[in-house]
Amino acid sequence: MSGSNEDTSPLLGEHRPPEYGTVEEAFPVAEPRTSFKRNLGTAEAFSIIISIVIGSGIFTSPGSIDTNVPSPGFALLVWLVGGILAWTGAATMAELGTAIPGEGGVQPYLQYIFGDVFGFLAAWTWIVAVIPASLAIMSIVFVESVYSAIGENNRSQGAVHKLLSILVLIIFSMANGISTKATTRLNRFFVTSKFAAIVATVVAGIAVVLYNLCSGSANKESQDWLTKSWFGYRKTVGPDGTEIDWSKLHGWEMLGHFSAALYGALWAYSGWDKAIYITAELSAPARQLPLAINTAIPIIVLGFIAVNTAYYILLPWDVVSTTDSVAVTAFNHLLGPGIGLAAAVLICLVVAGSLLGSAFIGSRMIVAASNQNWLPKFLGEVGHVGLRTSRSNADTPASSKSDAPINALIFSTACSTLYIIFGNFRALITFNGLGEYSFFFLTMIGAIVLRIREPKLHRPYKPIILIPALFTIVSGFVIARGAVFAPFQAVVLIAVWGLGLVFYWTRRWWLSQPADSASS
Repeated sequence: MSGSNEDTSPLLGEHRPPEYGTVEEAFPVAEPRTSFKRNLGTAEAFSIIISIVIGSGIFTSPGSIDTNVPSPGFALLVWLVGGILAWTGAATMAELGTAIPGEGGVQPYLQYIFGDVFGFLAAWTWIVAVIPASLAIMSIVFVESVYSAIGENNRSQGAVHKLLSILVLIIFSMANGISTKATTRLNRFFVTSKFAAIVATVVAGIAVVLYNLCSGSANKESQDWLTKSWFGYRKTVGPDGTEIDWSKLHGWEMLGHFSAALYGALWAYSGWDKAIYITAELSAPARQLPLAINTAIPIIVLGFIAVNTAYYILLPWDVVSTTDSVAVTAFNHLLGPGIGLAAAVLICLVVAGSLLGSAFIGSRMIVAASNQNWLPKFLGEVGHVGLRTSRSNADTPASSKSDAPINALIFSTACSTLYIIFGNFRALITFNGLGEYSFFFLTMIGAIVLRIREPKLHRPYKPIILIPALFTIVSGFVIARGAVFAPFQAVVLIAVWGLGLVFYWTRRWWLSQPADSASS
């Protein structure tokens, strides 16, 4: 609908959705629509960000971060850098989310700026890689927290462990299938448990410091925080028993470990982008989205740094790197198995909230891709299983009480199950980070390109250009070094992209056939 005097075509020459231009050579795109009502506000957006970000990451990934840094002080710096990166990314996402309409996270922005293929690949990567891997990680962590509470620290993730993780995944996917309102109510409950877990950990750390300072205790067993340098180089030991001597590492090797550590932090912060996934459901997104992001992210960053400081106070430093359930391990070590069990229950509630929120977001990503005709139509249906017939559409409001995307939830659960079966916690974290930040990197470049190409585009929220530029530089380095450091995960991700391109062109050809387009 824009004037023909200004070139606003996608950068790489592909088409835009119908509201942005013509689509003669594109997919037979479904009629633009949103599948959800605008019935969410700032509190719900804030709640969803908190519910997803403060999840399993803060209570589990400190071990993988500690393994890949030379000291606790560097670990805290990694948490700070990860938080700043998340905040700059979230601010830019808020700019795009309030300027460009659409469902599906970064997908509509990449589609608008670079063209259909990039939008599809973003949606494809999230649907079959990023979100299923995240759900798999959280399901594994849920079960591992229970194992740690009962004193079982073998993280080989055998058949029983994986089966229990799949069961947890199915239960919380089913919970999302009730309705949107039911899910948001559950999220509010889980937000309370998340803050309770953070407060309990920080208070325990403060109590240990005060006790030692007041009593002058001579017991040095768990007082590394008092007797050792927070920035002094030491040897770290991973869960597999391998030892890293930081004094002997070269700069390039050290940067590889730092990138792996940053992936752990970025996964823990994963969720800063999730509020844009529900832009289409916010009643006033131009006001609510920036407010929710700029309130939630600083609170989260400060909380994460405080919690990690507490971990290094509560535990001997050589223990932190060897556990993927650091919070439960800390309470077990400090107060015994009884309190450890209570901590495990609280951590499980935290992970449950994150599982619920991520499944909520993932299903909506699938619906958005289906509405673009990138995925089969039945995956975009809400309120029932399977494809609703045209005759039943008229009486949908009366016959269906659920507005949950059940088909999308089933599909996402199936993908996540595969990652649980074939993956493990730390490999999945790196894989998840590579997948997410490849497209976050492209999105930030796109935001800069859009500032130059369409300076008059209405932007209700517009951070300074330094914000996306900073994210682009840091994330670009992290992706490149991380891919070199973890080549297997990088190859798997490239294979996912290759499979996605085959699916894209095959489906595009299929939908262009006159006889078959009606049956798709």
